[in-house]
Amino acid sequence: MPYSRALQCLALIVFWLALIFAFYEAVIPPSHAIPLFPWDKAEHFTAFFALTGLAAAAYPRCKLLYIAIALSGFGAFIELVQALPFVDRDCDFWDWFTDTLAIGAALAPMLLVRFRDTATA
Repeated sequence: MPYSRALQCLALIVFWLALIFAFYEAVIPPSHAIPLFPWDKAEHFTAFFALTGLAAAAYPRCKLLYIAIALSGFGAFIELVQALPFVDRDCDFWDWFTDTLAIGAALAPMLLVRFRDTATA
């Protein structure tokens, strides 16, 4: 058990660092952000897909629905912050939609595994 506890602790640290990094990248001027892909929606999808996997690993006892709600709320919060005039970013509903879609895509396999495990138990 100590090994799995160490991995969970590592996942917790990486999750929070990734969350902070995602927020930072979302609110700095676009010219200073690190471009991963040429398409903004691909960056949103990748970031929230990864954040969802990290959150599930960092909080294994947390219901997946709560993780989804929290991360989707985080995506909405980013868009609200980007709407502030001094942030110099654009608020876009479709960015939040893409974030939420990525969360669902990351959670879908986890839900299928849980369903299968419950059905065979």
